[in-house]
Amino acid sequence: MAVTVKALRDGLAANLKTIPGLRVVPILPEQVNPPLAMINLDKINYQKSFHRGLTEYLFKITLVVGRASERSAQNSLDQYVASDGTYSVLSALENDRTLGGIAADSTMVSLDAYGSVVIGEINYLSAEFSVQVFAL
Repeated sequence: MAVTVKALRDGLAANLKTIPGLRVVPILPEQVNPPLAMINLDKINYQKSFHRGLTEYLFKITLVVGRASERSAQNSLDQYVASDGTYSVLSALENDRTLGGIAADSTMVSLDAYGSVVIGEINYLSAEFSVQVFAL
């Protein structure tokens, strides 16, 4: 049976929840309470092998931190975009690349954006990551 997008999103969320203090949600909430990671489906490529034997799912993870001061926001976000460490999104996501056994593989592809974002008329600092997941 094919895996669902919700199951993949839940697997990514489980990995991200290993980061201390990080809240993880599948969609943008009405009220943002940073630090917060939002997991959104970006694209699906159904034909990665013959007879739809493997599907590629591309997710965007947007991580938002508070911006009480520019320096503290920058320092906080820098910990999340680091390649390793307690707060590293890369380390957390690649801790279980099978997402609890439901994916063939998953990997962080890139950091696509880093900068200011306005949500509900409030300025935040954010980073957007691309994650590639292969599943049957």
